[in-house]
Amino acid sequence: MYCGSGLGLNPIYAEKATELGVVLAENGHGVVYGGSKTGLMGKVADAVLTAGGEVIGVMPTHLQKRELAHASLTEIHFVESMHVRKAKMVELADAFVALPGGGGTMDEYFEVFTWAQIGLHEKPVILYNVNGFYDALLQHFSKMLEEGFIRTEQKSLIRVATTPEEVLEIIK
Repeated sequence: MYCGSGLGLNPIYAEKATELGVVLAENGHGVVYGGSKTGLMGKVADAVLTAGGEVIGVMPTHLQKRELAHASLTEIHFVESMHVRKAKMVELADAFVALPGGGGTMDEYFEVFTWAQIGLHEKPVILYNVNGFYDALLQHFSKMLEEGFIRTEQKSLIRVATTPEEVLEIIK
């Protein structure tokens, strides 16, 4: 799960992060995420844990104090860098979901998207488009396709969900 360490300005982001966490846990899915108790990251983790699910955090040691590591996770890995964090999350996860977030969320999303493009994994990579948050990015994906920077046969890698049920369907 990739998402903001902040809540954003619209309360719908926190509501939908919580809703997604509950639905994932109720359907037998755990979450691998950045390990923070703050922001949307904390909302997803708390929701999954409250619903009886498993949550694994992966946090670089330099962020441990700044982001305030979640103390109630099923498991947490402290790693030496963001590069190691991303690799560990890819190793542990069966799918990738990007909720709203900032530069870090986009960095993580685009890395796993690119890895799917070049065949390093075949796991679903999903944009959870809450409140139209990713509409402009989806327009840009269309432009990349139109201009030949994403091949037509790779269009299926651009997965979008607007509800937790759509996320579940893509994961299946």
